[in-house]
Amino acid sequence: MNKLPDFISLIQASIRGLGAPVLLMMLLAMMILPLPPLALDALFSFNIALSLVIVLAVVYVGRPLELSVFPTVLLVVTLLRLALNIASTRVVLLEGHTGTGAAGKVIEAFGDFVVGGNYAVGLVVFAILVIINFVVVTKGAGRISEVTARFTLDAMPGKQMAIDADLNAGVITQEEAKTRRQDIREEADFYGSMDGASKFVRGDAVAGILILFINIIGGVAVGMAQHDLTLSVAMHNYTLLTIGDGLVAQIPSLLLSSSVAIIVTRVSSMQNLGDQVVGQLFGHTQVLAITGGILTVLGLIPGMPNFAFLTLAALCGGGAYLVHKRDSAPAVEEQPEQQASSEPAELGWQDIPQVDAIGLEVGYRLIPLVDRNGGNELLNRIKGVRKKISQQIGFLVQPVHVRDNLELSPNTYRVVIMGVPVAEAEVHIDRDLAINPGQVFGKLAGIPTKDPAFDLEAVWIEPAHREHAQTLGYTVVDTSTVVATHLSKLIQHHASDLFGNQEAQQLLDRVAETSPKLVEDLVPKSLPMSVLLKVLQSLLNEKIPLRNMHKIVETLAATATHSQDPDTLVGQVRIALGRSIVQQISGLREELPVLTLDPELAQLLQNSLQTPSADGSSYGGPGFEPDLVERVHSALKDGAKRQEAAGETPVLLVEPRLRSWFARLARHSLPNLNVLAFNEVPDDKPIRMVATVG
Repeated sequence: MNKLPDFISLIQASIRGLGAPVLLMMLLAMMILPLPPLALDALFSFNIALSLVIVLAVVYVGRPLELSVFPTVLLVVTLLRLALNIASTRVVLLEGHTGTGAAGKVIEAFGDFVVGGNYAVGLVVFAILVIINFVVVTKGAGRISEVTARFTLDAMPGKQMAIDADLNAGVITQEEAKTRRQDIREEADFYGSMDGASKFVRGDAVAGILILFINIIGGVAVGMAQHDLTLSVAMHNYTLLTIGDGLVAQIPSLLLSSSVAIIVTRVSSMQNLGDQVVGQLFGHTQVLAITGGILTVLGLIPGMPNFAFLTLAALCGGGAYLVHKRDSAPAVEEQPEQQASSEPAELGWQDIPQVDAIGLEVGYRLIPLVDRNGGNELLNRIKGVRKKISQQIGFLVQPVHVRDNLELSPNTYRVVIMGVPVAEAEVHIDRDLAINPGQVFGKLAGIPTKDPAFDLEAVWIEPAHREHAQTLGYTVVDTSTVVATHLSKLIQHHASDLFGNQEAQQLLDRVAETSPKLVEDLVPKSLPMSVLLKVLQSLLNEKIPLRNMHKIVETLAATATHSQDPDTLVGQVRIALGRSIVQQISGLREELPVLTLDPELAQLLQNSLQTPSADGSSYGGPGFEPDLVERVHSALKDGAKRQEAAGETPVLLVEPRLRSWFARLARHSLPNLNVLAFNEVPDDKPIRMVATVG
């Protein structure tokens, strides 16, 4: 018994799926098989009713996209009407000699009652309907559809960029951005389909004219030649039948043309057409009052239809009074609420702002750089920065929240990481920055400064001097590039601060998609999430990307059973990622040029390390003398400068026990120095010792 509802649902779904094929078969049958007059009456009545339903649906719909099926419905209804024309033409030509009721009661009613049985009047009425439909409604709707489709397609890139800018600035969420992009695609598809569907309506109007002449000429010829009717009788019978048939077809056609015109001229709103018309045309007191006054003056002129004008004037005056009363009533009712709202509201959690992960604050002169109506140049660059850094470091960087700050100098911007300002610089929106890369062949006139990202000598120059600066060897960039580059460097430098529990869990979830058992055995069975987070943050501090998260999880799972010390776990992960670390430093070079420690200095430093812990898993901090540390730091700085001068990346190769200490020493004072342990270098990578630090 439980399967019966499912079976019924399956049957209903199958029946609904047969609707379109059955309808097409019916249209084909109507064109081929002769239909009795009773069937024609039913189908013509259904056609008129369907046209009325479509017009009312267009009037009451809030947004055109809510009726996205309209172009397809328009095509089907047009085919239905053409099929009815073929079926009625067949009946008119075969049975028209019997009288005006040969094609059914509907055609007879339109031929006799509507035009009074006078085919001359019928021809005039039909001609007027065709002119209104073809020349006015259909032509205008077709033009509007074409222009709207073209403008909608041209505006798509700008709308997509606006959505991306809002997403990057944190104004909307990823789901909202996806919904808005889908709306833009549906809007373009809808108006493109309407542009084509309007051609069907136009062709239908032309077909109605041709069918009229074919039926009259063919009917008169058939009646006189085959049924021996006189010319007057043949003209009377076949012309009235043809006019009735034409009117039955043209009235639904005019309704559909009007619905096309209405929907392509609608502006998206959450109100239906009736509410919009009443609210926008009759919702202003001045409009109704002035109209009532003019109608009153016209009604008092002798010889005018005084009763009609004065009645309309009274209606306009009454409407103006009601609108004025409606507009003034809410102000009186809301006055107590406004007085109550002046009292201070109770403090709540919503009054405490949350800290943004990444923030960019700009002075008021830099607002055009982040203005969404000004091209979104900086916002687009920030989006590119987020994408590039996320791909490099292996996790999704949070959106950058951009806001103006009147406390800053007009040309100053500030970068905030986790609520803490980390950098501040001054730029000029109307100038370009010419950066001295180290070797230039002249001086430039401008405002001397330093590149905020790399602290290189630079000059703010006029845009007209850009080519001249480039010929002198300067690297010239615009203001947006300066800000975006500085932001990129700061995000990379503070990657560990931006990495939290949520990001760690997301990385684990991605690994679990392919290796669920591996993640399950690691967290929380072997390693707490807090220790894993500290290990990953340490790797980011040492510029190790988290792209190969599967390898990192494998290594931690194998090591966590022996040690829970973060430094030990970081060392094991670095060994596992040794090949990629060396590749990141040296690229495709065959040899790895390195600095090494003098054996006596290395032995002295190792002896200075405190004794290992009880389980032997870690060592305490080194007990070095300050003077020794200063001399080691100075020697490392000199060696790193020599390597950089030779065009090589500075690398220090040390014992595994010393690597973490030297890495912390170099992190802040020697950021370009890479510290490697001996066991991190692959066995097949040749090493070339450049100098010894002693």
